Amino acid sequence: MRLLFCLVLALGALALLAALAAWLAERNLERSGAARIVADPAGLPAIDAGLVLGAAPIGPEGGPNRYFEYRLDAATLLWRAGKVRFLILSGSPGEPAAMRAGLLARGVPADALRLDDSGDRTRESILRARRVFGADRVIVVSQRFHLARALFLARADGLDAWGLEARDVDRAYSIFTELRRYPSALRAYWDVWFAPEPAVSQSR
Repeated sequence: MRLLFCLVLALGALALLAALAAWLAERNLERSGAARIVADPAGLPAIDAGLVLGAAPIGPEGGPNRYFEYRLDAATLLWRAGKVRFLILSGSPGEPAAMRAGLLARGVPADALRLDDSGDRTRESILRARRVFGADRVIVVSQRFHLARALFLARADGLDAWGLEARDVDRAYSIFTELRRYPSALRAYWDVWFAPEPAVSQSR
């Protein structure tokens, strides 16, 4: 019984340490990226490429995913402000095509859109922006909690990057949606410091 108690105590301590490390990682990413994240395109330089990070177009309740829609709204503002010549739409298979349809409906011309359906993770989207689409400067479009991580990954890969903050949802779909940013932040540090660099396919 005493051994079991010690084991439970040790596991609890490890879980607490992991949670603290994830929280600190997320806070540090937020601080380090804050100076390059803006909500108004007027505060951004004019460069070639915008990178719109993917999300499922349909939310868990069966209607339009608000994260997805707000990213497209922000990308449209970025285009209309004349800050980029083209937008890379990067996500898992099916997401970029849905992003393209949404941006066309918002008035963004087809010749300004580049589709990348191999961006299964933020890291892959960032790596492919430079290595497949030739961008060395990029404006990333997503919600703020996602942008801080994306800019950290971009800096690690030698990209000169800024973030355009899309509107966040008023209420997260679930507690998992709200909390996943913390282990994701910790994984970003792991990817940069320890994980081998993933192979990048040249297909678009």
